Amino acid sequence: MEQGAARERTTETPSSASPPADAAHDRPTAPAGPARPARVPDQARSPEPGRHPEQDTAPRPGRGRDAVPEVPDARAQHAHGETVGLVPRPVRRHSVRGQILEALRTALVGGELVPGEVYSAPALAERFGVSATPVREAMQRLAVEGAVEVVPNRGFRVTERTPRELAELAEIRALIEVPVMLRLARTVPAARWAELRPLAEATATAAARGDRARYAEADRAFHRAVLSLAGNQQLLAVADDLHRRSQWPLISAPTLRHGVLVADAAEHTALLDALIAQDLTVVRALVREHFTGSEC
Repeated sequence: MEQGAARERTTETPSSASPPADAAHDRPTAPAGPARPARVPDQARSPEPGRHPEQDTAPRPGRGRDAVPEVPDARAQHAHGETVGLVPRPVRRHSVRGQILEALRTALVGGELVPGEVYSAPALAERFGVSATPVREAMQRLAVEGAVEVVPNRGFRVTERTPRELAELAEIRALIEVPVMLRLARTVPAARWAELRPLAEATATAAARGDRARYAEADRAFHRAVLSLAGNQQLLAVADDLHRRSQWPLISAPTLRHGVLVADAAEHTALLDALIAQDLTVVRALVREHFTGSEC
């Protein structure tokens, strides 16, 4: 019996037995306390879907006592566009450039900027009380529109327009707008045309005052309102660009005569009357005459 008991003891493997001394010697010493996985740096951790980094400021479950609230990275705030009070500089420059662009267009139409003359960006900037950068950007836009041309190391020269160029623009405008207005005359109800009378009256008021710049603005507004009834935004953009180009002053006539302005404005009212009456013959004749017989 003792021999059988001895055999059972030799074959028994206790689950809590200590490892051999040599095995314990070879094993690296483990740090005290339970092992924790290495923390992932906050910048490298991908946020959960639909969760903004600013919402991860509370300790996450399972981190233990040493969990530290995460501080949102300023770069992450900027990337998400939520930095309060931060307005990008390009937006401010664009706003100033837009105002300068409109002011320069008004000066061009009004004859304050003389065809053939060269104007420097710093000189114009001093006049408007701004830096030269938005003025230069606005003049570059006017160069694209054909109103000025760049003169290296000097500035921008106001384009010297010829009667031939004006006639070419008028022909293109007629090719585009006459078919559109004839189609609208067949489909747009009279009440809708009547709503445009205040715009026609605004052109008459500006013409009576001899305000060429105000008239040019009111004239474009009237034509945009008419063409907008076609529901074609690309048509509006092209027609408005051609219209604006046709308003730059000519070499021989930088200032439009008062009588021409008044007659041109009267054609707007006559056109509305013809559209309301659906008189296609009169509409066609008025639009062609309006483009070819007007210098504005």
